[in-house]
Order: sequence, then C-alpha cells, then structure tokens
Amino acid sequence: MSGQLFEMTQSAGSRRRERLFEMLAFLSLIVPSMCLSFLMVRQVSLGFVVTAVATISRDLGLATLIAFFLWRNAETKDRIGLHLHGGLKNVILGAALFVVVLLASLYLEQWLHAAGFSTRSAPTPAFLTARGSAEFVLAILLVGVVALTEEIIFRGYLILRLKTVTGSSVLAVALSSVIFCLGHGYEGTAGVVTVGFTGLAYALVYVWTESLTAPIVMHFLQDIVGIVVLPILRHK
Repeated sequence: MSGQLFEMTQSAGSRRRERLFEMLAFLSLIVPSMCLSFLMVRQVSLGFVVTAVATISRDLGLATLIAFFLWRNAETKDRIGLHLHGGLKNVILGAALFVVVLLASLYLEQWLHAAGFSTRSAPTPAFLTARGSAEFVLAILLVGVVALTEEIIFRGYLILRLKTVTGSSVLAVALSSVIFCLGHGYEGTAGVVTVGFTGLAYALVYVWTESLTAPIVMHFLQDIVGIVVLPILRHK
C-alpha cells in the first residue's frame, strides 16, 4: 500500500513538473512579444492591416498550440471551460456584466489619469484604427478571433496551468491577469492597470461560471466598441 502511495506521489510530482515546463515554454513565446507593447507608446506601427493580420495569426497559432498540449496530455476542452453548457444563460450574463465592467473600467482609468498615471493619447490607437469598408470587415474578424483565442489563452489555459503549478486558484487568477495586461503597454500605465482590472473581471467570471462563454462575450463587446464602433462614430 505504501509503495502504491509513493508511486502515486511520484507520478503527481512528475505531472506537475511537466505542466510547469510546458507553461514556461508557452510563456516564453508570448511574454517577450507582449512586453514590446511598452515600446509602442508613441503609436509607431506598420498600420492597421499588418497589425490585424499579425495579431490574428499569432493568436490562432497560440490557440493551436494549446490544442496540441491538451491532446498530448489527454485533456478535454472542458478542462479550459470551452463548452456550451448553459450557453444562452452565459451569453446574457456576459452581455450584462460587460456593461458593469465597462463603466467600472472607465471610472478607474479616469481616476488613475487624475492621479497622475499616463494614459493613451487617443481613444483607439492609430495601429488599431480601421479606415474604409475592407478594413472594418477585417476589424470585425480581428475582434472575433481575439475574443475567442485570448480567453482560451489567458483564462482557460493559463489559469488551469497556474493553478496546477501554484496549487492556488487565487494566485492563478491574479497572475493570469498580470500577464494579460502586459500586452497593453501602448495604453500608458493607467491603461495597463485598467486592462489588468478588466482581465481580472473576466477571470473571476470564468472561475464562477466554469465556462469561457461569458468572458468571450465580454471580451468581444469590449473590443467591438473600441476597435469598430468608436472609429465609425468618429468618422461620421
């Protein structure tokens, strides 16, 4: 009996190390490029089309890598909350919570700006501003892909792996939110903190519902407003 217990302990430790190495390899692919966003404060870029295509390609590639990890570890997509259980209920919940989180994040960003934190110079960065019908179609595609894949990456996958490695759901949620906000350095310190708050809200909703549906809806609506709706309204 003690021999079986020892083997089970060894096996659990081995799995934890494997998940740790897997997660570190994954983070080594995304964190350095995300940190480059802090060099884009002046909004120097190659334009919206290049930014959109590069972002879509990167996020689809990372989501594909996560699918490979799940397959290799014999884990189902349910492990990262990718299912339709309670679908309509979670869609409605996501739409309602989006309004609450949006208002709270706007207030937080204004308060941080008043407190002296730097912020973005325009509501939507130049490299995320579509111009013309074709670019707006690409913008809608970008928003849809980003909402789905980034919730898989930062909420579903990272929270699962961070919880396995740290043994703490609270720490997993906090760390995933910090990692999420690293890709928004171009928004200034106030924007980065606000994005961290938004990511934390998405993570808490994900842990609460055990589904990515509501966070995906929240993320989609957040980006559709900033990347599609606001630019359209400004060009009228």
